[in-house]
Amino acid sequence: MYQDRVRLPALLDKVMSAADAAALIEDGMTVGMSGFTRAGEAKAVPRALAERAKVQPLQISLMTGASLGNDLDKQLTEAGVLARRMPFQVDSTLRKAINDGSVMFIDQHLSDTVEQIRNLQLKKPDIAVIEAVAITEQGHIVPTTSVGNSASFAIFAEKVIVEINLAHNPNLEGLHDIYIPTYRPTRTPIPLVQTDQRIGSGAIPIPPEKIVAIVITDQADSYSTVTPPDADTQGIADHLIAFFEKEVEAKRLPKNLGPLQAGIGSIANAVMCGLIESPFEDLVMYSEVLQDSTFELIDAGKMRFASGCSITLSARCNERVFGNLEHYKDKLVLRPQEISNHPEIVRRLGIIGINTALEFDLYGNVNSTHVGGTRMMNGIGGSGDFARNAHLAIFVTKSIAKGGAISSVVPMVSHVDHTEHDVDILVTEQGLADLRGLAPRERARAIIDNCVHPDFRGALNDYFERACARGGHTPHILREAMQWHINLEETGRMLAS
Repeated sequence: MYQDRVRLPALLDKVMSAADAAALIEDGMTVGMSGFTRAGEAKAVPRALAERAKVQPLQISLMTGASLGNDLDKQLTEAGVLARRMPFQVDSTLRKAINDGSVMFIDQHLSDTVEQIRNLQLKKPDIAVIEAVAITEQGHIVPTTSVGNSASFAIFAEKVIVEINLAHNPNLEGLHDIYIPTYRPTRTPIPLVQTDQRIGSGAIPIPPEKIVAIVITDQADSYSTVTPPDADTQGIADHLIAFFEKEVEAKRLPKNLGPLQAGIGSIANAVMCGLIESPFEDLVMYSEVLQDSTFELIDAGKMRFASGCSITLSARCNERVFGNLEHYKDKLVLRPQEISNHPEIVRRLGIIGINTALEFDLYGNVNSTHVGGTRMMNGIGGSGDFARNAHLAIFVTKSIAKGGAISSVVPMVSHVDHTEHDVDILVTEQGLADLRGLAPRERARAIIDNCVHPDFRGALNDYFERACARGGHTPHILREAMQWHINLEETGRMLAS
């Protein structure tokens, strides 16, 4: 029964089918939907919208927190619903539409979207579609497994559709900390000074009359697609642990390292799992997505608290966590993504940011988003929010890809997301390059000697030495700098045979 999930009786007459709720979304609207990295997305209304568009074509501008699960981006793309999409995605069908220009994709730092809406730089959503575990007696919305941008979407939108998802554990209520920054020019500091501190409310505060539809659903989130750790990811973790040990010994880090942030995906998740066998204890996390590694560390007694804006887990871990949520609840909090990723807080707390690179170059510039400089992969996500402001900005990747055809370290990246000025540490399974305090030529030497796969080290050494002979603060041979990418495009391999 859903009546105990909708605790304001006056709203019970708003319950309707997903199709009827989707009919409230009109052609040309800007729609804000819940969902952050396959967690907590509205599920029934977007699917009903895709079905409707097959017989009654319409297009919308869709804003979310990050990526959607349950193939919703795929279904919306195939139905021709998406005219514009922001700020992040991971779906292969949508990716193809973005790269062929049929969907306009706005790739944003994840802390920026609602800030730009708040300051009228982006259009406010006409309607918000938010998944909830409950609606309170005051008509406030209790999110499910993500907060993302849901709170601000609901506050900014003229109308709100709520999906009450009975598949979610009702004990999610009480997990969230909803804090909305005040407005400029008299904005006050965000009063968060500890990872485990709560500064807001447990639900999204909106006038209940804004809720125009309630849809009852019973469908789980998609499971994460992270792969298990392997020898290379363990090698990356080992290099990082050895580095952390030296930093603690030199008193540049506390014994528990300070708050940790890890980007999404298999490599970052596996690297975090590597900390289970490390000497570090009493760990805390201040991140976006809480992945399997977060709960592995908690279960191992290594981590005492984790703050994020969503929880995305594998099937195995999902059952363990949400089937026993009371065991973890006092060790977790979910916040809006503009708080989890806020530069003010990242700088204040001294976060160690660990994010994944597609490639980086001799001087430490990092490409996180574009294959071959032109083809969007997923988006910058929150990596820039953390890298620019972190106590330590760390980027990790395997040194080679595609069976050795591609080097992840190149003379010049084909696209720059994080400049050399924002990158402190680079790590591959080959080794770790500490770039702090180094001039460009010194950075190049550290990267070549420590991070490059042996199959590519000779070619990079040759390029760098000849570039240095030409001179310059950041030596390059411009006619050759992009040749590795051209070779890959033309022959399928970066090095000419």
